Amino acid sequence: MIKVSVMYPNSEGVKFDTDYYKHTHLAMVSKACGETLKGMELDLASKVSNVPAPYVAIAHLRFENLETFQKAFGPHAETFAADLKNYSNVKGELQISELITF
Repeated sequence: MIKVSVMYPNSEGVKFDTDYYKHTHLAMVSKACGETLKGMELDLASKVSNVPAPYVAIAHLRFENLETFQKAFGPHAETFAADLKNYSNVKGELQISELITF
């Protein structure tokens, strides 16, 4: 299993429309990837601490392996990237990780 994380850096002046991202962007990703998407989570920066979080949001998408991710996500990557202007002024950083559970 792999986890694809899209991390949106937090900084002075960053804009991030959480509602749009949750209800429109991630819904679009989920629909496009279909059953190859094994799960999705969204981490939002905590307002509990006085210390700013390094990321305003992190989306985690789980896929069986790199090949299924590439086949499901690749054909739609440009569409997903073009939607950025609708929810943020900061580009996400991508990390693909092997998911190890205990």
